Amino acid sequence: MNMKIGDIPVTVAWEDNPSVEALRALCAQGPLTIELHMYGGFEQVGDIGESLPRGDVQTTTQAGDIVLYSGDQMVVFYGSNSWAYTRLGRITDQDADGMRALLSNGDVTVTITAE
Repeated sequence: MNMKIGDIPVTVAWEDNPSVEALRALCAQGPLTIELHMYGGFEQVGDIGESLPRGDVQTTTQAGDIVLYSGDQMVVFYGSNSWAYTRLGRITDQDADGMRALLSNGDVTVTITAE
């Protein structure tokens, strides 16, 4: 799968789990657009539009982590947090400063497409 934050493509190392398989199936139907909203000064959160399988474990996130929250919310981090999430992937071509630049200046749109 390919992901853009706004108009900027990012490289994601997707996890191999049932949540990502379900996300991939959604993207196979067409591009998935998620409106993310700033939350807590360290993350952006948005409604996926349907529930995905969950495998929540207590996690301490870092900038670039992409997780599933409550089964139907995607969270992309530009800071750190500890909570029970299901890991979806990690943005690998941005460091913490790059993630802050992409996400800390207001709400963004994420688009995920099938490869």
